[in-house]
Amino acid sequence: MDRHFRMAILVLAAAALITSVCGAASDAIYDENADAHQQVAAAIAQASQSGKSIVLDFGANWCGDCHALDAQMHSPDLAPVIEKNYVVVHVDVGRFTKNLDLAKKYNVPLHKGIPALAILDSHGNLLFSQSQGEFEDARHLGHDSFTQFFEKWKPKA
Repeated sequence: MDRHFRMAILVLAAAALITSVCGAASDAIYDENADAHQQVAAAIAQASQSGKSIVLDFGANWCGDCHALDAQMHSPDLAPVIEKNYVVVHVDVGRFTKNLDLAKKYNVPLHKGIPALAILDSHGNLLFSQSQGEFEDARHLGHDSFTQFFEKWKPKA
């Protein structure tokens, strides 16, 4: 009986460890059921009223680098910059089978990897699209890379 009790404790401890390690990756960033075309249209309407730029974040919930990018975007020093200057749209690409037409429209080459970003002005005009998979290795990029990017593309006063 004592051996079974110890085994149960080990199994519970392992489950707790797995949950804590994988917990961030299980948080959904991308709404897999959303109509991304409607999301983009709503973002353009919102941005045209506020004067903010638009970030189209192409990615998927299974993507660890997408979670790393999202964590950077919510960091204490970068979150206020994004909140003040951008309307963010998380475009789910699934297993590279969804919203491919939007990626093409905004010149985002998904074959270079995700996450991939496009920046639009407040009227929905393309200002920038990642052509070389710049954030596809977001887990290994320094915080300054994200800060510089979002500072560079925020709307001019």
